[in-house]
Amino acid sequence: QVLLLESGGGLVQAGGSLRLSCAASGRTFSTSPMGWFRQAPGKEREFLAVISGLSLSRNYADSVKGRFTISRDNAKNQLYLQMNSLKPEETAVYFCAAGSWGVIVAGDASYWGQGTQVTVSS
Repeated sequence: QVLLLESGGGLVQAGGSLRLSCAASGRTFSTSPMGWFRQAPGKEREFLAVISGLSLSRNYADSVKGRFTISRDNAKNQLYLQMNSLKPEETAVYFCAAGSWGVIVAGDASYWGQGTQVTVSS
């Protein structure tokens, strides 16, 4: 069982930056791939990034590649998403998730946080 709790969302101007955090509990955190997703109103959930358990591998959606960075600190049971050059169309609820690598990249996960709202103003 993995419990996830996101924080760090808020209001930011276009072109600005935010850093999201996800606190995780569960004995398998350090071995589990983790990912970030987002869902805007009226749109499907979108995969953003995934990181392997020991941070040896990362993968990003094309839409955020070069602007977003996923990282983790297993000693603190924390997952992060650094978001730069944010755009108004990226306003959404952002979720962290845990599961297998392939499932996360395909857009799903075994465990989900409750989400944190990110609003990018123009």
